[in-house]
Amino acid sequence: MNRHSNGIAACLLAVIASCAGAQNSAPPQPIVLHAARLLDIAAGRVITPGEILIEGTAIREAGPTVTHPAGATVRDLGDVTLMPGMIDAHVHLFLHVGNEANQTVDESVPERVLIAADAAKHDLMAGFTAERDMGTEGAGCADVAVRNAINSGLIPGPRMRVSCNAIDINGGHEDNAGRNPAENLLSNADRANGIPEIIAVMREQKKQGADFTKIYETGRDHLENGVFTTPYQYTQAELAAAVAEAKRTGSVVAVHATGEPGTAFAAQAGVASVDHAYNLSPETMRLMHERGIFAVPTFAIGEYFAEHAPSLRVTEQRRAQEAFHVAQFKKQLAAGVPFAVGSDVGPFPHGTQARELVLMVQNGMTPLQALQADLLNGAKLLGWSDSIGQLKPGYKADVIAVSGNPLQDIQTVTDVRFVMKDGEIVR
Repeated sequence: MNRHSNGIAACLLAVIASCAGAQNSAPPQPIVLHAARLLDIAAGRVITPGEILIEGTAIREAGPTVTHPAGATVRDLGDVTLMPGMIDAHVHLFLHVGNEANQTVDESVPERVLIAADAAKHDLMAGFTAERDMGTEGAGCADVAVRNAINSGLIPGPRMRVSCNAIDINGGHEDNAGRNPAENLLSNADRANGIPEIIAVMREQKKQGADFTKIYETGRDHLENGVFTTPYQYTQAELAAAVAEAKRTGSVVAVHATGEPGTAFAAQAGVASVDHAYNLSPETMRLMHERGIFAVPTFAIGEYFAEHAPSLRVTEQRRAQEAFHVAQFKKQLAAGVPFAVGSDVGPFPHGTQARELVLMVQNGMTPLQALQADLLNGAKLLGWSDSIGQLKPGYKADVIAVSGNPLQDIQTVTDVRFVMKDGEIVR
């Protein structure tokens, strides 16, 4: 076929697409969801009964009763609670259960993209309609492709914020350090030593489509006789330069940071979140409270690793570290540190991470505190506080239904009966 024929074919396809679009341009029928209860997360109460009017991809009304327009489809979901889709602020779509130490070496990036697509579907079906992918662990900016495929409707999944690879120093956390040097293994993160390299890597990731930057700030961790230590990777000045570069493009920095002084450097630099946050000094807690820097505890991964340790000795070590973490979490709660909910899912099964909310309540929060951390703070951390995390007019129609009343029993969030994203019923 010559260029002229190609041009004609392209024009014909454009006309056909235009006609099809015209035929399908009629607005979708309104949907009314009815249930026994509805969670008003901002007010901290459950409304009985609950209804939501959805037009297209948005919520138009929500409350005990709503308008029932002519032609609306009414779905009575029965004895459930309607609530906003949950938010997981710390996921790894490109990781899976088993072979954790070697999967980033053994598996190709195309294989890992397929794994990530499957993980995204499992998370969505479990009621997580928005997530923050905290590093592809060596798959570069492949998470951008997954995010874009979800946004275009090619594959099912939550709405995503993605970071490409995390950033670390040479020989730092996740750098495959200590393995056979003759193999010249790549890092599971993007190496950057010093401010110029950090900024160069951030600009390249932004060019490839990253929404935010993840930086490894501490590791490896060590707990002995109740004393927690972990070396820092970047100075306060280096983190501040990263935060300034992110701000220049309207973005933010999140850090993997488990203890001092790295957590203090991160808070002083003004990061958006301190993920894991096992040990925070009183001054760090004060800064996080004053500046609205979220701690993301990630209890679920710690529990899973303790339960699936290779030996009794390792199990005991991990349980001791989790007990230390819980004690520190309670101090952080008392100090007014703001929290978001992130599970670190990936090394444990995708679709099971609602366990994180259960553990946050078990470890000291009320169900309302955990749900507000997940929905209100999670939406703010992801930069979508004006469109998700609440059931209110103008917000995205991301709606789930859970058995029971989550304000009375947080365990109900692990029993999702219905999932809607962008006004489309997916489960």
